Amino acid sequence: MRRPRSAQWFAVAAMTLLASAGTGALAPAQAEAPTTLATSASARNLDTATESVGRYVALGDSYAAGPLIPLQTGQPAGCLRSNQNYPSVLANSAGADVVDVSCSGAKTDDFTDPQPVQPGPNPPQFDALDGSEKLVTLTIGGNDIGFADIIQRCATVSPTNLAGAACRDSFTKDGEDELTGRIDGTASKVADALDEIRDRAPGARVAVVGYPTILPDTGPGCFPIVPFSAGDVAYLRGVEKQLNGMLEKEAADAGVDFVDTYTPTIGHDVCQLPPRKWVEGLVPTSPAAPVHPNAQGERAMAAALGEVVGVPVAPPAGS
Repeated sequence: MRRPRSAQWFAVAAMTLLASAGTGALAPAQAEAPTTLATSASARNLDTATESVGRYVALGDSYAAGPLIPLQTGQPAGCLRSNQNYPSVLANSAGADVVDVSCSGAKTDDFTDPQPVQPGPNPPQFDALDGSEKLVTLTIGGNDIGFADIIQRCATVSPTNLAGAACRDSFTKDGEDELTGRIDGTASKVADALDEIRDRAPGARVAVVGYPTILPDTGPGCFPIVPFSAGDVAYLRGVEKQLNGMLEKEAADAGVDFVDTYTPTIGHDVCQLPPRKWVEGLVPTSPAAPVHPNAQGERAMAAALGEVVGVPVAPPAGS
């Protein structure tokens, strides 16, 4: 049976709002907590990990922030940061503190410019860098290539041709793929951001954290639960891999770490049932934003990051 169109359009509308400036309307009523996380006495016993992490600054977009995952914390509320996002999980595992300035809807421009969220704005994220950092992480690029626009367009046009790839065709003109162009255009912005981080935090270890598996890594998808044709599932899967590939290349060119979160999350995509589902679909089944990691997905990202920076992180249950 087809999912009611009203539910589909509600989810697409929520997705669009999330990636836009006015995300505050989606924030649940939660108690506010400081963005810098205090750690427990038991966590502080991890002296080696604490020493290696030091001052930790987390930058990035909603995949770093963890929108709608309880408990939503920090200011401004419209950034929709969770105390279960991957920066928080890593910091708690290391017995360290994190200065988390990630913000839902962020683009590379928001590293140097204020981001207009409610009741914001969120200050330029690079303002959090004072030169004393030992670790800086960032997840960025999805909104630069128009993540919400891609999801909205595909959810609209893909069901019109289930035997083809209407979404892919809508992004193709004269044999040129628009999304490939967007990714190529974002590469220089990521490179500039990494150069700026090096200037502002010369003593920091820097890690670019990629995007986890969203659609199944193989197969036709799960229409109508996720309303994309098999052809468009393959196309969008390729787009995400292109985006992650670009981020990995820019990290390598800048001499910083790249964290592959795609490979360890294969099999935990939007088409899985809870608790194997670590990235929610257009209509979430766990507390999280549409087409974003839930708490288990954020923990999986933290575990992948921990492997790179040398901080043991307990993996998600059932992984």
